[in-house]
This record gives sequence, structure tokens and C-alpha cells, in this order.
Amino acid sequence: MTAREFTPSADQRAMAEHLLAGPRRGLWAAMGTGKTSGTLLTLDAMLLSGATSKPTLVLAPLRVAQSTWPDEARKWRQFQHLEIEPIVGDARARAAVLANAQAGRSPIYTMNYDNLQWLMERLDGGSFPFGTVVADESTRLKSFRLGGAKGRRARAIAAVAHKHCDRWVNLTGTPTPQGVVDLWGQTWFLDAGERLGRTFTAFEQRWFRMKRSGHGIEPLAHAAEEIAEKVRDLHLTIAPADTAQPIVRPVEIELPARARQMYQDMERQLFAMVGTVEVEAPSFGVAMGKCLQIASGAVYTDTEGAWAEVHDAKIAALESIIEEASGMPVLVSYEFRHSLARLLKAFPRGRQLDANPETIRAWNRGDLPVLFAHPASAGHGLNLQDGGNILAFFDHSWNLEYYQQIVERVGPMRQKQAGHDRPVYLYPIVARDTFDEDVIYRQRTKAEVQQVVLDAMKRRGNG
Repeated sequence: MTAREFTPSADQRAMAEHLLAGPRRGLWAAMGTGKTSGTLLTLDAMLLSGATSKPTLVLAPLRVAQSTWPDEARKWRQFQHLEIEPIVGDARARAAVLANAQAGRSPIYTMNYDNLQWLMERLDGGSFPFGTVVADESTRLKSFRLGGAKGRRARAIAAVAHKHCDRWVNLTGTPTPQGVVDLWGQTWFLDAGERLGRTFTAFEQRWFRMKRSGHGIEPLAHAAEEIAEKVRDLHLTIAPADTAQPIVRPVEIELPARARQMYQDMERQLFAMVGTVEVEAPSFGVAMGKCLQIASGAVYTDTEGAWAEVHDAKIAALESIIEEASGMPVLVSYEFRHSLARLLKAFPRGRQLDANPETIRAWNRGDLPVLFAHPASAGHGLNLQDGGNILAFFDHSWNLEYYQQIVERVGPMRQKQAGHDRPVYLYPIVARDTFDEDVIYRQRTKAEVQQVVLDAMKRRGNG
């Protein structure tokens, strides 16, 4: 990865100024506004000024902790000195990196929320080595309750949040996915309950009432405005400057070694071994299609529809996207039947877009957390914009019309027509150094497929 010059946007400068203005701050920055780089700018300034001497711990979903933060630092020349070590992997690997943190070897460490209990048990009452904690996707802390049974991961870090952490940063683009009730847990890590109540019970009694059904609570009429005012001084809100165009956030994955070899064999020799099965392509065009399948994680092994799984890297990436959405529905575009089968298995709460009108109604009511749609089934005139504004591409197709059609189902124009003042986010999941990248290029430039493929072959030395 060739490092580039980083020039902070006005929003990113505002982020850094806000985070540096106090020891405990929150950023409500919409997806695509550059909050990761804005936070790196802040951490770099803290190190250069001597404002912190201890390492920083970034808590995030697994993929974000494992690759997004380290990749972001490597991307920009100004941040390459900020070595980031992920505390991920098996217990032995995590322990080795934690030892580095305890020795202060690197300035920044990242870890997924699922390992918080392991971290605190590993420290076992010993010194907490991190002076600053950054909670990326801080809605993971929303279930925290003092003494409650919920939010075990949040409770694990709560023990040191105010006693041993000098600084705390909450980052999220969706602070209230299920309503303002989500704010108490997150805000507690910033002010120990000073603004919204020392306990969740006090918060609940002040601003909520039982629903008429007797199940759950609902905010009082004045609650949202009053709660927002209470926490306003702690947070900076950054919205996208332009909602007229979708915000595209590619999610890159690396093919595992076995899948990479299989991909290269198919691309160069029109033949690959998938396990013990020989898969042969009669033409380069067929091989290209099989390469796209391998990039997605499975491949047809015969003409009758039999298929074999190759890897699950895109499944893991989609899981992170859904986690980052924090409860907001996600529309997922797929191309291959084997992709749908794998998606339904991996995400049992998801549903396929089918011919049943109730499926679309359920999506538009917000009842479906994930909807899997083939672009051909999401054709002209289908309205999906009420259900959500996040679209992930699991597979990629050379068919430009398919791409344009499914984007239009939730696109900015339809959002506005339906009265939704919100941006549209597109997440293409892209396997590096595969035809995925070339399909994305065609979508962006609308170039002819033949020319895109010829250019790709030349770049890869196959032409």
C-alpha cells in the first residue's frame, strides 16, 4: 500500500478540536465523514504534545479492529509512525500483544469488544496499561447497566473507565438506533451518569413511561429534546455534506492462501482444484465468472448447480457491516444461488426478497434486520426505501443495469420522495486483486466490459 498525503477536511479538523477540548468526548459522525482519520489526527496531536504517555486502546468490531484501523494508519504518510497492534487471534496471540501494551511498545492497540472480559480477567486486578480508550461503534456500550445482568462486555471495561482511564472517546454514526433509550449506557462512560442519571432506573423514571401494551418503555413527548440538550456539550455531530449522492465505502478483504491459489489457477489456466473436485472452464469468459464466485467464497463445481465453499472472508466482512449499522436494516445484494444459501445460514434473521408482498411490507416496516435481494428481483418500480438506507454488495456482476436498479431501490431520490432526510450508504465488499475490483471500476466509469477486462489483463501481466 503506497502511503498518501493526508490533508484533513474541515470536518476532520473540527473533530480533532472537539476531542482535544476535553478528556471525555463523543463524536456522532455519519458513515463516510472520516471519523477514523479524524481520531488518528487527534491521537497523533496528543502524542506530539505530550498530553498522553500511555498507549491508547481502540475497541471496535473484529474486522474494524483487525484491519480498518491499522490500514487507515498505513494509508497516510503522516500517520505511518503510529504503529497499531491488534489484540486479536487466539488467547496466546492476544496475550503476547497485551504484553507489548504493558511494556508501552506501541502507541495504539485495537481489540474487538468480544474480548473485553478476557482482557480484564487477564489483567486480574493489575495495572490497566491504557491511558485513553476509544470506543468505535460505541453503541456496543448501550446495554450497560450498573449492577445489571445485561451488557457483560461493557461492565468488564466499566470497572476501569473512570478510575484508570485519563481520556475516553465514543465514536458512532448511529448513536440512537433503537431510540434515545440507547444513550444512557454510552454517556455513562463519558460522565459517570452526571447528565442523564446515576443509574438507568433514574434515567428511565425521568424520561420514559411504560407502553400501553405493558411490554417495554417509550419516551415521553419532551424526552428526546431534553436528553439531547443534556449531552450536547459532550458531543460533536457531523453529517455528510452532500446527501444527493450515495456515500460509497468499499470494504476490502484478502483472499485466504488456498482461495488465492485457486483463483490464480482459474484465471491463468481455466482450471482449478476445489478440494478433490476438478473445476474446468471452457472459455475465458466462463473462467472470469468462476473467479468472481471464488472471490465471493464459493464456486459451482458442475453444470447441475453443485457448489463448494472456498472461504468465508466476505461473510465476516458483512457481519461487521451489519454490526456497524447498530440495528439499522441492511439490504444485501447477491448474484449467485450459493451466496444466498450461505447468507441465509450465516444470518438466520435475514430473509430473501421473494414474490410474497408481505416480505416487502415487513422490510419497509423495519421488521427485517437484513434483506437479501438479487438485483434481477429488485427491478423497476420496487420501493424499498422506507426500510433502510444501507446497501451492501456481497457479489458483483458485470451487468451495469442490475447494479443501477438495486441502488435505485433505496437511492437518494427515493429517500427524499419518501420524506427521509438521510444519506444512502453503499458497501461493496471487494476481494483485493480480483475481478471484483474491475467490476467496481466499470460501475464507476461505465466503461465497456471488454476494455475493462483487457486493461485488467495487462495490469496483471496476463495480456
